Order: sequence, then structure tokens, then C-alpha cells
Amino acid sequence: MELKNIKLSIVIPVFNEEHNIPILYSKVSEVLKEVISHEVIFVNDGSRDNSLAVISEIVGKNTNSKYINLTRNFGQQAALTAGLDFATGDIAVTMDCDMQDPPELILEMLKKWQEGALVVYGKRKERSDNFLKKYSAKIYYAIFRRVAEISNAGDIGEFRLMDKKVLGELKKMNEKSRYLRGMISWLGFNFAVIEYDRPLRKHGKTGFSIVKMVRLAMDGILSFSLLPLKLGFVIGVLCILTGLIFLGYISYDALINHVNYPLYKWLVVALFLLLGFMFILLWIVAEYIGRIFDETKGRPIYVISNTGNI
Repeated sequence: MELKNIKLSIVIPVFNEEHNIPILYSKVSEVLKEVISHEVIFVNDGSRDNSLAVISEIVGKNTNSKYINLTRNFGQQAALTAGLDFATGDIAVTMDCDMQDPPELILEMLKKWQEGALVVYGKRKERSDNFLKKYSAKIYYAIFRRVAEISNAGDIGEFRLMDKKVLGELKKMNEKSRYLRGMISWLGFNFAVIEYDRPLRKHGKTGFSIVKMVRLAMDGILSFSLLPLKLGFVIGVLCILTGLIFLGYISYDALINHVNYPLYKWLVVALFLLLGFMFILLWIVAEYIGRIFDETKGRPIYVISNTGNI
């Protein structure tokens, strides 16, 4: 398919990226201006610096750029959802604003799309993060691949290309606990993967804290796996077997060796195991109830304060 007849939407969530915004926009425009008609949608996710002012200036000078200003920080997944909801292109690309997703790679993604892939993932060859973030991510994705009920491309971020057919189906998914990486994989469309060396951040610090990482990881596991429920069953069985072993030992010692065990010792063993078992089950049930509660509240995924060129 000729790219000249196609429109591309690029969705970029922004959180405190005032120095990276003009660099990224300039680079994207340079890479794509002679290749494909495109629009750039910035989603300001409650930035506390001058990001909105920088975006407004760019949008005021360029008709192919747009912005959505959210009322507060709703999180990366909500910001991406907002941008995709307003995307008007035949293809959509999502990418971070920190210059760690090379705009040049979009051209390779477009080639994969022309070859028939409806989703194209940008996959980092090696993470350049600190030790904790790097290896916690490796462990998480290893667990996710084994327990999730979907196929997944592995250690991928939010740098991806989607055909409008994929985007149309994605918009039908209204859950509040968003995990786009899993949601897009769940749709089951054919995909391709492009591996790349991820450069270091140009300016500023990442807004993706450990707390946000853990929250996103929990969304991924609990939204696409029944492992926690199965884990409760496994732990329950282990507790019962352990209790039976202790009970057998104490009974043997009491009946054969005539050792007198006070009643409280019998009760302590049973209560200790049951208490641990109950706390774990309580945590699992609370996580699921909390998500059911969040879904039934019917609150919007994001709230828009104002927009530009939309």
C-alpha cells in the first residue's frame, strides 16, 4: 500500500518533558515529512513544569500537531488511551517523549506494516536502566510470559505501531485498569517485532517511579492471569499437607513414644498455618474485589481540561 495515501497518528504522552518535547517533534517531522501524512498528538498528563506551554507553542505553529491537556496526572496508560481515542489516522504509533524511542524506527515499522503486520512492536535489545529496574523487569516479563493467558512479545515498552483495525477493537475495551501491552496482545492480531538499542534519556528524569512500575505490573498480572487464584489453591494444599505431616509426627510421638503434648501446641501448629493461608487468600480476594469495584464505579479513564487543534 502506498504511504502517500495513508495518514499516520503519533500519540505521545507527556509528563514533565519540557526540554525533550521540541527535540522530539523536530525529529519526528524531519523523519516523516517526505514519507507520509501525519499528525502528532501530545497528551499532557498533569505535567508540573512548562510542558503545556511548550506544546501549545508547537501546536500554534503547526496545523498537523494537536494536544490534549488532562486535568491531572492520570498515568501513562490513561494518557495513551486519551491520545488513541482522538487519533484520526489509518495507522497509530505510540511512543515515549524522553527520546529513548528513536523516530527513525517508525520507517521500519511502516515497512513491516506494508508487509502485512497489523501490530509492530519496538523491542529493546538491552535495558540501560539501573540494576534494580533492569533485573526486576527481566524477572517480571519472565513470569508474565509463563502465567499470562496471552502471547506476548516480551520485554517491550509503549513504542508500537497499530493498524486502524486493531485500534478500532482496542477502543471497544473499556476496562479502567489499563495494561495496553496485554490488551493489544489479547486481541490476537498478527504482529512483527523490531529490535533496537535504546538510547539514554536526553533531558530530565523519568516520571515512572517504582510505585508506578509495581502498579503497572500488578495490572498486567491480575488482568491477564488467574495465577493468584491458582496460587491460593497451591498454598492451601501445601498448608494442608504440612499440617498433616506435623499432625502425623505429633500423633506418632504421642502414641508410640508416649510424649505428652499440651493442647496448645496442637492448636499453635494448626492456627499458624491457617493464619498464613487466610492472609494470603484475603490479599488475593481483596485485589480482585478492588478491581471489580473500580470497574463498577463507571468513572472515566481520563478527564480533559482543554485541547488544541482537536
